[in-house]
Amino acid sequence: MSASATCLLPFVITIPLQLFAIARLIISSMQSLNCCRPTGGISQLPRKLFKASQPSSIDATQEIYVGGVPCLSAVHRTRRSFIAMVYHSSFIDDDGITKACGCPLLPLKTHIKGPAPASDSDKADIIDEAITFFRANVFFKNFHVKSPADKLLIYLTSYINIALKRLETCRTLAVGTKAIINLGLEKVPVPGEPGFPFPGLFTLPQSQEEAELLRNYLKQIREETSGRLLNCAYRANGTPNKWWLAFAKRKFMNVVIL
Repeated sequence: MSASATCLLPFVITIPLQLFAIARLIISSMQSLNCCRPTGGISQLPRKLFKASQPSSIDATQEIYVGGVPCLSAVHRTRRSFIAMVYHSSFIDDDGITKACGCPLLPLKTHIKGPAPASDSDKADIIDEAITFFRANVFFKNFHVKSPADKLLIYLTSYINIALKRLETCRTLAVGTKAIINLGLEKVPVPGEPGFPFPGLFTLPQSQEEAELLRNYLKQIREETSGRLLNCAYRANGTPNKWWLAFAKRKFMNVVIL
């Protein structure tokens, strides 16, 4: 071995030893940091703190409409409702309001004939609420019913979902209007009849008169809702409004629309 190679040998041995020492230092530092990290992960800390701040139970007399079946409130079914609440109807005072099958026949702003009382033109009615809240409420799989008007709001939200599905392929206002008219000509089922979307939402009719009263009211409110929905689903020039028709793909309460 030459003299120059002999002189370089200590440096060749020292460099790997220094790199090894630095690597051990980095590993030990990472392990110490890992020991201080929460076991659930940092991303889960807000969720754990939020969950700990929630009450362990809720009022068992409150009704939850889940997957097409009304039931008593259950914590495991309503955990998500603490995070994102549905929009409820403001028509909680139903004193003096006629009911059919448990459905309040609320006043409407409409010229369509039917059993609905007339509402003040400068005040919002249940149809205004249903259209306003639709793009938020349509995402929910269950609905916390706080008043009889909420049940009507559920029905209208489902109907708007159906109407948008019919309008989805209509590229002009004229074609969309024709599709809505055809939808209005279809028979309106009442609780207990095939085709009613939410069994258990309303009580069964006790007489033929009660069934026809509810059918006529639902027909009237559906036709009025359709007319107002066209103004949302289409722009002033008659072209589709994608910010509304895109919601035709949603499934409110997991109800499949054919």
